[in-house]
Order: sequence, then structure tokens, then C-alpha cells
Amino acid sequence: MSLRSLHLLGSPVLRQRATEVSEVDGAVRQLVTDLFDTMRAEQGVGLAANQIGETRRVAVVDTGEDGAVVLINPEITEQEGRDKSEEGCLSIPEIYGDVVRAIRIVFETTSLEGDRVSVEASALRARAILHEIDHLDGILFLDHLSPLKRRMLQAKWKKMRKGKTGYIKEVNPTSVRD
Repeated sequence: MSLRSLHLLGSPVLRQRATEVSEVDGAVRQLVTDLFDTMRAEQGVGLAANQIGETRRVAVVDTGEDGAVVLINPEITEQEGRDKSEEGCLSIPEIYGDVVRAIRIVFETTSLEGDRVSVEASALRARAILHEIDHLDGILFLDHLSPLKRRMLQAKWKKMRKGKTGYIKEVNPTSVRD
């Protein structure tokens, strides 16, 4: 198991646009493994590389619907419908907000074998994929909220972080689900 530290709100890497992956090699495959291990240890449904300090366009999603998805250089090609639902983020623990996202998407991604593939997703799976692609673009779910709601949640975050230094959270292997 390869657990990586999480970058929390305030870490500059979360606001950087991740760079394209030029080749799916052993390092990219290891990054994918690290992302899945860290995401599952934190009981999340998705995790992007910049959330663990890597500015590469790689993310993973596993909502329990239709299997896990690896996103390498993902690109949305179709979006349909709109739905508002509550979202949270492993990089902003205990903060939640209602975000409007597409109900159904089609996206292209590079597989672990290096092939470009097209995938369809809907409901929670589509929401999670869109959330992770936002991360790869340096966008947080807070950015989709009204200015008032965003300020309220940022104030709550600041209060929760009072007295704490740094923006790195160590991931504990004992939090892995049985």
C-alpha cells in the first residue's frame, strides 16, 4: 500500500493546472496506484494528482458504480442535463456545498495501456469525474458556489484550521475500510 500525504485548502498546488502526461509509463502507473490507495484510505470517491502534490493530469474515481475509473489527460466531449447535489472534498475535510453539475457526460481518457478511450458516465460517477477534472484545472468545488456561500465556508474552514500550521495532512493507513 502506497499512501501519500494530502494537500489541503491553502496549498498552492491545488490552484495549479496540472500538466499533460506525455507517456503512460511505470511512474504514471505507480501514481495511479498511490491515488487509489490514498483515496480509499481516506474513504473518498475520487482523488486528483495535485491533491497529493503532483501536477500531472492524472486522477482516479471509484463510486462503487460501474467500477473504478482512471483519468489520464481527461477531456469532456459531451455533457447533458443539470443537477444540484452536495459535494465535499478530501482536500477540504468537513466542508460541504451544493454544486450544479451535468447528469451525464462522455469523456476521453488515456488508458493505463496508453490507448485513448471514450467513456460514458452518469449520476454520482459523472459528478465525481467532473469534480476531479476540475481539480486538474486548479478549480475547487467552492468555486462553483455563490460568493456568499463560498465566503461562509471559507470562514468556517479558517476557524477549523485556527492554530494549525501547514497545508499537508498525513494519511493514516488504519483508516482504510475493512
